[in-house]
Amino acid sequence: MKRTRNLVLATVMGATLALSACGGSDSAGDDGGNGDSGSGSTEGKIGVILPDTKSSVRWESADKPALEAAFKDAGVDYDIQNAEGDADKMATIADGMITGGVTVLAIVNLDSDSGAAIESKAAKQGVKTIDYDRLTLGGNADVYISYDNSKVGALQGEGLAKCLGDKDANIVYLNGSPTDNNATLFSQGAHSVLDKVSTYKNVAEQAVPDWDNDKAVTIFEQLYTKVDGKVDGVYAANDGLAGGVISILKKNGQNGKVPVTGQDASVEGLQNILAGDQCMTIQKSATGQAGALAEAAIAMVKGEEPKTTGTVEDETGGREVPAILLDPVSIDKTNVQAVVDAGDLKAEDICEGDFAKLCEANGVG
Repeated sequence: MKRTRNLVLATVMGATLALSACGGSDSAGDDGGNGDSGSGSTEGKIGVILPDTKSSVRWESADKPALEAAFKDAGVDYDIQNAEGDADKMATIADGMITGGVTVLAIVNLDSDSGAAIESKAAKQGVKTIDYDRLTLGGNADVYISYDNSKVGALQGEGLAKCLGDKDANIVYLNGSPTDNNATLFSQGAHSVLDKVSTYKNVAEQAVPDWDNDKAVTIFEQLYTKVDGKVDGVYAANDGLAGGVISILKKNGQNGKVPVTGQDASVEGLQNILAGDQCMTIQKSATGQAGALAEAAIAMVKGEEPKTTGTVEDETGGREVPAILLDPVSIDKTNVQAVVDAGDLKAEDICEGDFAKLCEANGVG
């Protein structure tokens, strides 16, 4: 992955600050796509299609309100909808948005083939496209906005190694969806760290279709049984999958004894970390990422080129895609407060009920 660092930090921070006040919960698509576009007069319209509500709670609870706030602040018309994990539904939504006059369309693809088809159709209609969070292999997006996903995986690997130490350890890898290029990069990043430790052994590895948390429970239980419970550490690609892993470890009295990784810095993931059941997670600030998307999309609506940090390689499409790559942050019990400070979650969401004392003990508030 080729990268340069020519994005001025203040640019993203400025966009992030603009998101501090949360917008309404209804997408503009409910009223013909115009919504409450604020007092500005920016011409053009932005469409955003989020992938689902199952792979991560972040899409509806964090990304959507942050995007709404930024678009309203900029005075631009927008339409934000969710494909609910259905590629055909995403294609139908995209058709409707294109017909409805969007001039910029951002998607979080469910798979590269269906995403590429949407981007091809959009291009033929003169609509500029953005890959948000996931790169569409073989697509033709004008810009890709995400976190450095290889670094995400490397940080996960480093986090697990820190929790395991240099002892002999059997590791099970529970990867994300095989149709998600990000999941491939996460896994490669983790392996780039963990495979170098001679005392670690990869005893089982499997991907979870569609990032389905229910399937993750079944898959991990099968892997756990396959290796006769001889598991010392688990690489779980995100917090949802980690939750499934932890449920099986609890069933076998091993929770808190077997470190588990995660990603997304979700409420569940952070609570599992505070409880000692999860080793670490990765914060990919939805506020920061949504700010970068809003800033790029608004520039494109105005006919301007978005400011990028470099390029990423699309081997399938044989091209270098202009990219805005943000830096992920590793979170463990010592710095859960960083997620609150970034504005991604409220302390009261993490510290409810039995977690109040754990938050107090670990400086979260």
